[in-house]
Amino acid sequence: MTNKQPRRPDICVITNQQAQSIESTSAILKTAPPLLVEVVSPESVDRDYNQKTSEYAAIGVVEYWIVDPLKNKVTVCLLDNGSYKQTVFTGNQLIISQTFAGLTLTAQQVFSA
Repeated sequence: MTNKQPRRPDICVITNQQAQSIESTSAILKTAPPLLVEVVSPESVDRDYNQKTSEYAAIGVVEYWIVDPLKNKVTVCLLDNGSYKQTVFTGNQLIISQTFAGLTLTAQQVFSA
């Protein structure tokens, strides 16, 4: 992801094919996962909102969630022509996911879990 160090997202959703490709080898994916999730902490705000956003877009991650318990919001970033279109969800708003079209989860539910 960067020349300095590979990123290890908080949550990485992968396809069955990707899981099979790393089953008996290292856990390094050769293709972008369909969804990555980062949970913001006080020391990771800039990294999660800025650095990782540009890095994940550059490798083709289609959907990237920024779960921010500091501000009780979930930002869903959808890749569009090489950069992310961001939508912020708070409170009882249903999170809209391209990867999980049938998802019925609110931002409030994410933070009360």
